[in-house]
Amino acid sequence: MNKRMPQWTPLSWRKRPAAQQPVYDDLRALTAVLDELRRFPPLVFRGEIEALKHHLADAGRGQGVILHGGNCAERFIDCEPGCIANQLKVLLQMSVILTHGARQPVIRIGRIAGQYAKPRSSPVEVVNGVEVPSYRGDNVHDIAASAAARRPDPQRLLQGYYRAAMTLNYVRAMIDGGFADLHHPYNWNLHSIERTREWPEYRETVEHILDAIHFMESFGGVQPSTLGRVDFYVSHEGLLLGYEEALTRRDETNGRYYNLGAHMLWIGNRTRAVDGAHVEYFRGIANPIGVKLDAQCGPEELLELLDRLNPANEPGRITLITRMGHGGVEQALPPLVRAVQKQRRVVTWCCDPMHGNTRAARGCKTRAFKDVLAEVRESFHVHARLGSHLAGVQFELTGDDVTECTGGAVRLTRKDLARNYQSYCDPRLNCAQSLEMAFLITKLLKARMARAQDTSGAGRCRR
Repeated sequence: MNKRMPQWTPLSWRKRPAAQQPVYDDLRALTAVLDELRRFPPLVFRGEIEALKHHLADAGRGQGVILHGGNCAERFIDCEPGCIANQLKVLLQMSVILTHGARQPVIRIGRIAGQYAKPRSSPVEVVNGVEVPSYRGDNVHDIAASAAARRPDPQRLLQGYYRAAMTLNYVRAMIDGGFADLHHPYNWNLHSIERTREWPEYRETVEHILDAIHFMESFGGVQPSTLGRVDFYVSHEGLLLGYEEALTRRDETNGRYYNLGAHMLWIGNRTRAVDGAHVEYFRGIANPIGVKLDAQCGPEELLELLDRLNPANEPGRITLITRMGHGGVEQALPPLVRAVQKQRRVVTWCCDPMHGNTRAARGCKTRAFKDVLAEVRESFHVHARLGSHLAGVQFELTGDDVTECTGGAVRLTRKDLARNYQSYCDPRLNCAQSLEMAFLITKLLKARMARAQDTSGAGRCRR
């Protein structure tokens, strides 16, 4: 491993260059807000964080599947029951399909209850012919296209905390109240699913699950109360470092620092500089963390990041989330996988097939479903060929019937984009496209299991 790093504190990131941070006019007002956040109760508990880390370590060893999904950027106006319930519905639907098909536990992680800030590639954008500061998320400023609305307001950090708390409280209440009960999976249906060609297959899957549940219950092997409980974790990109610092607390039982604003946080592609403020902050928290890697990331940079972020090689600590773009995986991914293998680094691999496949069309951003699927398929194949293991996927998706990504079973075209384009930032898969993606990933998982069984069988014959 590399040289010994200086002692870490929750404030040590301030000595490093911090990318993608808003510039506030009133620093005293910002300080007052951050001081208030430090006094607020945590949103999650240390035990939940450690449980997720354990599950991620299992997934990295091939004993689980990661389903990580949600909004590109949550909006304050979406903190209402319908939007939250639809988000949970689509993730539950996908997890049922994956669990049934892969015969493995699914680790459900939502990009929810805190994903209120976004990095941007340019400091300005043109809206209706007017140049304004780029929208950086509701935690920073308003979406309205004016200089006044786009001025960073520290009070919005408090609004983000309140909405994250309300969202998380509602998600937990729904799960505790039986919303995820497998006895009633049709309660999760959204009307758009029933119009897709995948609906008969999904219905058949649900019937198989119900039949298995009733069979096991008839023998007393399953307690009905356990079927309404699922583990659900929340995550967001740890972008606004002042906010993240304010939610970082030292645990008295083990002396470690945890960000108690989410179970998992990730470092974005634009903020992963090895000597930057984000890597410095993340190296000191005990949460499981993700690192986004694009096609420009080389083996040397990756190993430096792992030296900084996980010098103890702790299982479940690091999830590497690749976002290469379809067609770029075969060239960019193998050197990274080989470097990790050669150095015996313990990581969990995940694929983000969304961000490398963004295109402009009709004045807005979109993604083609076929490109998203292609990157998932290419990533599975590269890991399989190299004897590595792709543990899961991260999608930007919504339970609403939006028209932001083209293609899929609903056959959206570029002409459909304006019909219901709701995202403030990046395009998301709608519910029907998400469901179709779950079926397609299940087929890839089944093929991987079949290859593993063939290899195991051949090995027994040779012995």
